[in-house]
Amino acid sequence: MEYKFTRPRTGLTLLEGHRIEGYASLFGLRDKGGDMVMPGAYAASLKRLAARGERVRMLWQHDPAQPIGLWEEVFEDARGLCVRGRLLPDIARAQEARVLLEAGAVDGLSIGYRTIRAEALPGGGRKLIELDLWEVSLVTFPMQPEARIARKGCALAELAALTAKLRAAREAVARL
Repeated sequence: MEYKFTRPRTGLTLLEGHRIEGYASLFGLRDKGGDMVMPGAYAASLKRLAARGERVRMLWQHDPAQPIGLWEEVFEDARGLCVRGRLLPDIARAQEARVLLEAGAVDGLSIGYRTIRAEALPGGGRKLIELDLWEVSLVTFPMQPEARIARKGCALAELAALTAKLRAAREAVARL
């Protein structure tokens, strides 16, 4: 199994109670290993999981012996792979994770997957076209530094990015 670590700038959000959401992966950005996940890379895997009645696991630091919650929604949007779920308050490690998240000591998400289809990228790394997604972990050291914590959820982050693009376009038109 391979792992891709993400520090969700527009992602990981602690919501009411033990609910969290964030981007586990952002499309079109090279990570520290030189790999780039492409839009649609998770689609077939998510369909297979749904057909079997299974879900992507929420783990602590990729340790299969330490599940800490449930991902209730995992989906692709235009920006990347969005995850929404909840830490299980009766799990000691989940309580610790919540404290660490709130303090900012842990702020990353990381995907655990198997590569189905990839192409080599010039200069090294891979274009990841299809992945078999197994789990999304809360981690200390993410691999994709462009995706950092924000106190916005996935939909709000998408709206904020669109708003910024529209504002920039309006300013460009005003300068003409």
